[in-house]
Amino acid sequence: MIPLLLLAAYLPSTPMLGIAEGRCRATEAGPAILVDVRGLRDRQGLLKLEVYPSNDKDFLADDNVLINAGKVFRRVEEPVPRDGAVRLCVRVPAPGAYSLSLLHDRDANRRFNLSSDGIGFPNNPRLGLSRPSAEATRVVAGPGLTTIDIVLNYRHGLSFRPLER
Repeated sequence: MIPLLLLAAYLPSTPMLGIAEGRCRATEAGPAILVDVRGLRDRQGLLKLEVYPSNDKDFLADDNVLINAGKVFRRVEEPVPRDGAVRLCVRVPAPGAYSLSLLHDRDANRRFNLSSDGIGFPNNPRLGLSRPSAEATRVVAGPGLTTIDIVLNYRHGLSFRPLER
């Protein structure tokens, strides 16, 4: 049996992992998180919203490792709309606590570019050059639709912050 950490090396991450499970459908009842995106730098690229178990070990862990361990991982990826309000919906498997991340991938290369891309988390924790804790990014999803705001942060010197304060 291949250890889970080595499994990620054998199974490269794919942008499609977690998308089918995370897609919100109008005909499906059940828990989902609706994210109102605030503070976009511009209207280019992709938005990628990801759901993780809400603990520090699994938060922002490799998607292959999480899926192969039977843990929660969901992803929604959409082009940034040209105008209007920006909302993303992601389905979660059950009511409960989850940690989320939102990436504004401005060049749509599916990789985080430290100097140009934006990043945001629920509860909008203050960001430096290290990631926030799972607790700081925790959302408790109810049995239906749970609505939250996420403010995007972009690099300014040695820290990340919203465009407007």
